[in-house]
Amino acid sequence: MTQVAILMGSQSDWKVMKKAQDVLNDLGVESDCRIISAHRKPARLHEYISECEEKGVKVFIAGAGMAAHLPGVCSSITTKPIIGVPLNASLDGLDALLAIVQMPPGIPVATVGVDGAKNAGILAAQICATSDADLAQRIIDYRASQAAALNEIPKDD
Repeated sequence: MTQVAILMGSQSDWKVMKKAQDVLNDLGVESDCRIISAHRKPARLHEYISECEEKGVKVFIAGAGMAAHLPGVCSSITTKPIIGVPLNASLDGLDALLAIVQMPPGIPVATVGVDGAKNAGILAAQICATSDADLAQRIIDYRASQAAALNEIPKDD
């Protein structure tokens, strides 16, 4: 069952947003990825979010650069958690970051760092793990493997 929906406004966002899908795959969390512009296809966005809710999607990840409206528009449509990923499309991503974190009261969007799709995927998995002990253990194991991969002594390349 698809638990996480990953959205972006254009094909150029995929290079970053794929990192969310990759980490979700590593953790065994099924996701669905779509390119749906909040500006060019608002009716399709509404339709897709409704379809996801009917299918039991628990969390939405929305990447956006420049105007960065996609995460906020998603939050205005659903009461499911939205994780916004500001993308570095201009101004080093600062414009997108500020647009996503400054949502009006009542329309929350959790936000990760600029181009932080991997963290968005992990956060989405953690949200799903609140009701899935097996997934929670996979996240613990994932973090342990990250820690084990760190060198304590620097090495030359």
